[in-house]
Amino acid sequence: MALKIILKPYEKFILGGAAIANGDAKCSLIVENDVPILRSKDILTLVSADTPCKRIYFAIQLMYVDGKNMAEHHKTYWELVKDVVEAAPSIKPMLTEISQNILNDRYYQALKLTKKLIDYEREVVNHVRTAT
Repeated sequence: MALKIILKPYEKFILGGAAIANGDAKCSLIVENDVPILRSKDILTLVSADTPCKRIYFAIQLMYVDGKNMAEHHKTYWELVKDVVEAAPSIKPMLTEISQNILNDRYYQALKLTKKLIDYEREVVNHVRTAT
């Protein structure tokens, strides 16, 4: 099934591991095969992966777009998950669902769930800050 993407001027995205930037005009593309696609709003840079859950997102993002180094990305992911669960056991059910998607090669779905995990992490941190 084809996927139509409409890009804003200068919008960036990743298509199958290639970083692509649109020009100065609106553009529409039709992707006719199954390939990893991430729009700029869904891309997290290494610099902006500044919390444990954002680092988990970054590891999954690499799994999604960089299949050549899958073993390394999986190793990083599982180490991060172990550390996060030890620090915050309440997150385990969310990480279990994310991990199930990873084990089934559903990386985009895992990324969507990890966004919710990042939101939860933000809420917990904000709650701790206001409580002190």
